[in-house]
This record gives sequence, structure tokens and C-alpha cells, in this order.
Amino acid sequence: MEAHRINPTCVSCHQIFEPMGLAMENFDAVGAWRTLDAGQSIDATGVTNDGTPLEGVASLRELVLHNGDLLAQSVTEKLLTYAIGRGLEYEDMPLVRSITRNAAEDDYRFSSLLVGVIESPAFTMNVTSVASQE
Repeated sequence: MEAHRINPTCVSCHQIFEPMGLAMENFDAVGAWRTLDAGQSIDATGVTNDGTPLEGVASLRELVLHNGDLLAQSVTEKLLTYAIGRGLEYEDMPLVRSITRNAAEDDYRFSSLLVGVIESPAFTMNVTSVASQE
């Protein structure tokens, strides 16, 4: 992990997701809670790229609760990517922001995000070519 923090090619992404992973380090691969890993105490601390300290899953929960819009936008991006069968481009981001903004009126309920994606022109007008259906 230290190599990822030093290498400029790696650090740009790792500094975003690594602190969240570290905050959940007490969970093992199947979701069971643990305090030791290979006999060593688990360090579930990290600092987000904006400087917010994370100390375990409780602080991660608080971060998510205070940044619901960012979580909703990320979920919307993943739902839309799956729904239209391709990666998103910068041209898709106004739609993502619109779906997220509309879902805010319903406290970012998952169903609101899902309906926003399903009713979007990107999904309803997403037509594959006849040749790809053969």
C-alpha cells in the first residue's frame, strides 16, 4: 500500500478510495467483524483527500450521511452505466446531475434514483443496432 501512496500514477486514485477501505478494515472477506488480522491489531484509520479523518466504520457512516449527494451521484453513475451498457462520458454528466437532483426531493431514495435512470432518454432511447441482435 505504501508503494501506491508514493507512485504519482497510483496515488491520484488511491487517495480517493483507500481511506474508505481502511475504515472498513475490521470486516473480513465475508463481512464478519474482527479486531486482529494475522495476530496484528487492525488499523482502521485514514484521511480522505479533503482532509477528513476516518476512524473506523462509524466515521465512514457519518461521512456518507453528510455527503449524501455525492453518494447518490456515484450510485446514479453506476446504475446508468449498467442500464445503457457503456461507460459514461462527460456528455452524460448533466443527466446524472439531473437524476440526482430530482432524487434529492425524496431523500435520495434508491427507488428515486432507479426510476430516474429508467425514465431517462439515455435508457429509453438506447437502441442497439439490428446487426448486434442477430
